[in-house]
Amino acid sequence: MTVSLRDTISTAPVDDGMILLDERTGRYWQLNATGTLVLNALLQGATTAEAARGLREHHPSLPAGQAEEDVSALVTSLRSARLVTP
Repeated sequence: MTVSLRDTISTAPVDDGMILLDERTGRYWQLNATGTLVLNALLQGATTAEAARGLREHHPSLPAGQAEEDVSALVTSLRSARLVTP
C-alpha cells in the first residue's frame, strides 16, 4: 500500500525530520528523521514492505519484524491524524 498526503497538508524539512501542517485545522505534527525516511519512501510510491526494507538499510540492527511493525504503526498514526490517504 502506498500513501499520499491530503491536499490540505504542507510539509517543511527540519534538521531532525519534517514538520507537517494541516492547513485546514492549523495543527502541526513533527516527524523525526526515521519517520521522515519512511514517509518519504511511501510518498515516492514504496509499499509498506519496501519502506520497512529501506528502514532496515538505515538501521541494520533493527529486526525485520520490528521494521514492518514500525512502518505499519506510522501509517496508522498518519491515517488516524487524517494526514494521508491510501
